[in-house]
Amino acid sequence: MSGSACLPALVDIGINLSHDSYDADREAVLRRALDAGVEQMVVTGASISSSRDAQTLVDALPQVLRATAGCHPHHAIDLDAAAFAELATLARAPTVVAVGECGLDYHRNFSSPAEQRSAFERQIALAIDLGKPLFLHSRDAHRDFMAMLRAHEGQLPPAVLHCFTGTADELDDCLAFGLSIGITGWICDERRGLHLRGLVGRIPPGRLMIETDGPYLLPRDLVPKPASRRNEPMYLPHVARTVATARGESTEELARHTTRTAREFFGLPWPPAPSAT
Repeated sequence: MSGSACLPALVDIGINLSHDSYDADREAVLRRALDAGVEQMVVTGASISSSRDAQTLVDALPQVLRATAGCHPHHAIDLDAAAFAELATLARAPTVVAVGECGLDYHRNFSSPAEQRSAFERQIALAIDLGKPLFLHSRDAHRDFMAMLRAHEGQLPPAVLHCFTGTADELDDCLAFGLSIGITGWICDERRGLHLRGLVGRIPPGRLMIETDGPYLLPRDLVPKPASRRNEPMYLPHVARTVATARGESTEELARHTTRTAREFFGLPWPPAPSAT
């Protein structure tokens, strides 16, 4: 990724670093990220097991990593009383900086909508109780998603809708409600994400963050194309350049304000301690 070392430091606010696709070379993935200028990463907890694994990774490298703890709507069916009790314990850890990934996903309905709403409601309540930010997910569920958040208006902690892929009206609704927005390499996908290039300019500095959502959503317009379809944090500078171009600002400016926003939103330590990877 030539030139990325010249950018201000970047923060990847959503990386599924505990995913088994990284098991063989996780240390190298982290080194490539740091070499690319991605100095801090928030490891996504999307289930009880991945939240547990995310915390283990953070404990081993606290100078670079922080974690979320949550239950993705796909896994809502698994969030019984015992699982929620463990989630609540995980979420209390000082290095867990947000509750989630949580929300609604009616695109596939791996868990029923009713199960998703129940799991989401409990995680909203947990975030309110702990005073920690929410790391949110919404797909094909905007009306119910916003209704559930609005039911707690005035109580909610700061919240970011990660991997935003929605419409202009949905973005305006989220911004009017006060949500921050995470943008991924979806914006690089000529099949389904180009509409985001006309929308990201609506997101004011201080409300925009960037992420890879690796190992998913490898930017499709990378040149040369990587041999592997696995995404990883070293590609975040590419996402930053694409978002900056769409917003009509320099990549350096985009990097500065999204990094500042991420650090303030998640309470990330700065400067981080020297890396030991």
